[in-house]
Parts: sequence; structure tokens; C-alpha cells
Amino acid sequence: MKILKRLFIGLISLLVLLVIALYVFDYDYLLKAVRTIYFTGHTTAYLEDYKKFDNTLIEAGTSEAWPQAKNYNTYELSDTLQSIHKEYGSIAYIVIKNDSIVFEEYYDGFGQTSKSNSFSMAKSYVSAMLGKAIMQGYIKSLDQPVGDFIPEYAEGAAAQMTVGDLASMASGLNWDESYYSPFSVTTRAYFDDNLDPVMRNLGMKTEPGQGFTYLSGNTQLLAMVLEKTTGKKLAEYLSKTFWKPLGSQEDALWQMDSEESGLVKAYCCIASNARDFARLGKLYKDYGKWNGQQLLDSAYVAKSISPRFEGEPYGYGFWLMDYKNKNVFMMRGHLGQYVMVLPEDDLIVVRLGHSHGPLSDNGYPAELNTYFDEAYKMF
Repeated sequence: MKILKRLFIGLISLLVLLVIALYVFDYDYLLKAVRTIYFTGHTTAYLEDYKKFDNTLIEAGTSEAWPQAKNYNTYELSDTLQSIHKEYGSIAYIVIKNDSIVFEEYYDGFGQTSKSNSFSMAKSYVSAMLGKAIMQGYIKSLDQPVGDFIPEYAEGAAAQMTVGDLASMASGLNWDESYYSPFSVTTRAYFDDNLDPVMRNLGMKTEPGQGFTYLSGNTQLLAMVLEKTTGKKLAEYLSKTFWKPLGSQEDALWQMDSEESGLVKAYCCIASNARDFARLGKLYKDYGKWNGQQLLDSAYVAKSISPRFEGEPYGYGFWLMDYKNKNVFMMRGHLGQYVMVLPEDDLIVVRLGHSHGPLSDNGYPAELNTYFDEAYKMF
């Protein structure tokens, strides 16, 4: 009994020392990671983890329902696609043709209005807000230096970094895009209670504007620029510029670092549903026009869905790929969140889920082709 007591006391002492060490060496954010992720049985961020964090509201306005096609939900999915949905844990699959829903199905207890984490699909919204800020005169152009808004980036190589570099993933920031390392800045950004000083003190790794390197920190820094220049919190600005005008049917939530700090995790983490996520895809498909109103400059949209650097799969906030010689642009998020648009055929395919398959040589999971194949069989 005494041995057990000593072991218990020793274990408690070790835990106390560990906690103290985490605070001393500035890794206390890992305690939040353990509490919100690992103690829930997950090894990485997950679709409903927004419930474990502080959130701010993205308000919807007058809702606008998606029209339904004449053959709405009359198609029976192939065994191949059903198997993919089961294997990778899909929660939503929607096919929208000519701006009408042809097919939609939900899984694992999720439905039309169920919220799930957008992960990096949020980057597309931030890029859209950059375009809107330029359109409204808050920002001069894509070439305006970040240092005009964030003084920590006004000297040395950082002084050459532009807001366009942030949106196109060409900043040169000193950022480790590692989702599974507990000590990476990406992990810190997800769990830290105060992101502002983390972002201001990153420093530079390479010269900006030279090429594509995907870094979530780019979008987070861009969000800070937008809040600085518009004088509005990002969730409020998104609600006013896009969420309400696009007729979103549900309020959304945006994860924050903490209620006290109030900075949204702009590189990720809008909790909404597949139908409302699809609206930004439609806006870009129609070059910024919605119900006859030009919400976003068409030239900015065209630039966003074209590669900035030849041969790279990224524009300004949107991923790019090829499907059977057809151009595809998409919103893309961790674990396989996709709003995929094929403008040539006026087609939008949305897939949300718990995971995705192995990446192919083109950098995308092979099952994306099946999502497209199935959609084309419906019309």
C-alpha cells in the first residue's frame, strides 16, 4: 500500500513539474491541445471541435434557398462512390448544376443545417474579403506592402512582402506548416490563447514574392491586415460583405484564439454547412456577380482562380487542378473538405468529411475524380 501511495505521489509530482515546465518554456498551449483534442479520442483537429473553443458569430441575413433541379435526388449513387463515402467518412455530398441542386446526401448524423469545421476552406473567404477591401478602397491593391499595416513587417526583407503575397502563398514567412507536430507554429496557432504576438514575431525565412509555399500563417496575417484597415472584426466584415449578400441560410461560427483576445483563426475554422459553403463557389463561378449585383470585382476573381506562378496549383485563396482537361478551382480544407467548381460545365461539387485518401502525384486524393465522375453521370 505504501509503495502504491509513493508511486501516486511521484506521478502527481511529475505531472505538476511537467505543467510548470510547459508554462516556463511557453508551451502551455499544449495543455489546451490535450484537453480539446487528445482527451476526446482524436489525434488531430476534427469536424466538430469548434464546440471546444471560443467562437464568434457570422450573422446570416435574409436567406435564399438553393433551387432544386427537376430530377432532384432521383439518382442512385454507384457502389464505388458509396464505398468511398464509407471508407473516408463523408458527411455531405452535393452536386449543383446550373445553380440548382441535383443531388445531396448526408451521413453520420449530419444534415442540411449541421455545422462542421471548414478548416482551410476559410482561406478562400479571407482572400475574397481582401478583394472586397480593395474594391472598397481600404487597401490600394494586391501590391500594397504588409508593413503599411503591421509595423513588425516594415523592415528588411519583410518590407517587400505584399498583401498579394499573403493571399497567393508567396510570403516567405518563417512558418512550419506541420499539423501533427505538437511543437510546430501551426499547432501553436490552433491552441494559443493570444495569436497576435505569435504572428507579429514570426520573421522571414525567404525573400517574398518568389514562389508558392503553402503557409497558414499567411492567411492569419492577412486577417490582421483586414481588421486593421477596415476597422471591423473579421466575422463582422464577412457577414456584411458576403455571408448576408449571398443569402446564407444559417448563422455560422468562427473559432477564436480566446474570447479575451478576440482574434479569429482566419486560416481555418468556420463552422457551417455544405449548402452555405457552396455559395462562395457560385459567386466565383459567376465572376463576383450575385443576383445581378457585382459583389466582387470580376478581374480580381479571374486572377484568384488562375495560377500566380506557372505550374503551381494555387491562385489567390483557391486551389487549382485539372479534371479531364477541364479547369477546376476549389476551396479546400484539412481532412477532405471541398467546394469544387468546374466553370466550363456550370458545375459545383461539395464534399465534407472526416478524412480523405492518399494524395496522388498531382497533390490531390484520387477519390476527387470519382466525385466528379459521379456528378457527370447525373445529367
